[in-house]
Amino acid sequence: MQRTIAQINDKIRQQQAQVCTVKELKARVADQGVKAVAEAVDVITTGTFEPMESTGAVLNLGHTDPPIKIRQCWLDGVPAYAGLGAVDVYLGATMPAETREGELEERGGGHVLEKLIAGKPVQLRAIGQATDCYPRSALETTISRDTINQFYLSNPRNLYQNFVVGVNGSDRLLHTYLGPLHPNLGNAVYAHPGALSPLLNDPDLELIGIGTKIFLGGGVGYITGEGTQHFPLQRRLENRTPIGPAATIAVTGDAKQMHPDWVRGCYFKQYGPSVMLGVGIPLPVLDEVMVARCAVSDAEIVAPVMDFSIPRRIRPSFGLVTYEQLKQGSIQIEGQTVRTAPLASFYRADQVAELLKQWIVAGEFTLTEAVAPLPRERAFLAQDGMG
Repeated sequence: MQRTIAQINDKIRQQQAQVCTVKELKARVADQGVKAVAEAVDVITTGTFEPMESTGAVLNLGHTDPPIKIRQCWLDGVPAYAGLGAVDVYLGATMPAETREGELEERGGGHVLEKLIAGKPVQLRAIGQATDCYPRSALETTISRDTINQFYLSNPRNLYQNFVVGVNGSDRLLHTYLGPLHPNLGNAVYAHPGALSPLLNDPDLELIGIGTKIFLGGGVGYITGEGTQHFPLQRRLENRTPIGPAATIAVTGDAKQMHPDWVRGCYFKQYGPSVMLGVGIPLPVLDEVMVARCAVSDAEIVAPVMDFSIPRRIRPSFGLVTYEQLKQGSIQIEGQTVRTAPLASFYRADQVAELLKQWIVAGEFTLTEAVAPLPRERAFLAQDGMG
């Protein structure tokens, strides 16, 4: 059995495509087998809703009169990068807000992104470099999604193909990017949705590539290339799923078309702000091999348990656990029962996949051919400078 993306798109336009969420697909394969499902299904939709730190937006604010060449900029007190064009700025999700006295607040760029996407007003304060063609030196005003020109997410790293489980072997509470890790192995936190995750269902990146159209923040986005820290050479199981952090993707999409339900600012106490982001990827059913890959279960995917109390790049590991074990609520570490908790929302991951399915069934979302593959040979380089 072979299909092409062009054939699938013809069926989508005629509203005849058969679409399953990845959760539905796994259940159907268990009941009917790979061959029958591959013959019946055209598209599988995947999704996740989880913290994604390497997220941000490019904004073109529009020119003032007289014009300003912005060199420092704050949006609701969050510094935005202004080393671009005169009124282009980049707002990062993890940049914390600061008062005019320089004190940090418990919110950041992710919260401002959520407000802008919701159409709410945001305070802009800017300092300019006065020149002959840009004489203005300061600006304070209110902007919104509808009063600026371009506003698009430009995310250098989303969708880790797999990740780690964090624990704390010390005798003090640790505040981390996984949230609080309690002392003496008091809890274990994992940030990944396991078998629901888009990239784990295409482990060798055979269907996903540069130019792939995706669900991004409640709107349409595209994969623009490999993400930062892309590491496809991670060691893998026989089913080709990696045993730890591996592939990542860079993405972009028009934030004016997104929805605040799927772009939510969040804050990790004594660590900093971030953003919860909904991302979904449609996988075309081109052959039976692809369906077999998507049938992978949480019992067949593992993640390393890392001790965050050791502040080194390479931390001690307590071994590998399956996502099935993690999702049961506790794991065993050296004979001790440790409760587990996810950062990803499985409920909302299912919602992303279901919403993308509805778009495709209604003929509103077609698939794209990748214009180039994502790299499969990429070493992971570390920075070992002194100091």
